[in-house]
Amino acid sequence: MATKNKNLSIYDKTTIPNAKDFRFGIVVSEWNPNITEGLFQGAFDAFLDCGGIKENIVRWNVPGSFELVYGCKKMQQSFDMLDAVIAIGSVIEGETKHFDFVCQATSEGIKDLNVQSDIPVIFCVLTDNNLQQAIDRSGGIHGNKGTEAAIAAIKMAQLRKDAKF
Repeated sequence: MATKNKNLSIYDKTTIPNAKDFRFGIVVSEWNPNITEGLFQGAFDAFLDCGGIKENIVRWNVPGSFELVYGCKKMQQSFDMLDAVIAIGSVIEGETKHFDFVCQATSEGIKDLNVQSDIPVIFCVLTDNNLQQAIDRSGGIHGNKGTEAAIAAIKMAQLRKDAKF
């Protein structure tokens, strides 16, 4: 496994744009809250660590990962001044095909939002085989994918700003 015993959430602040002038939206799934709250905290802390301002971070909750696409779409439409949105969720494989359907629809939906809108949406949905894998990636041995999503959001916000004419 490529991430075995690695914390991928370590970043060099000198390579990250300052987030003080950006506004971010975070849409968080309420399903598997022991995982999604850890992901949210990782993202929130990384924004602040990189100069972000607490008042410039908007959080909305949705029931599950499937609903993230709608929540992100509505957030894009409701806040003209957002520079990036993060979709945070956790889907853990069970005994049925529900896992496959939710993962596929959510990933494609977030991809579609990126194609259809000028506000980037960052995919921070864990799709793990078991609870331990989710724990390991939401603040555990492999770091925090929420942190990584925030860094990606800052970089995409800067790209969006630089690409405007």
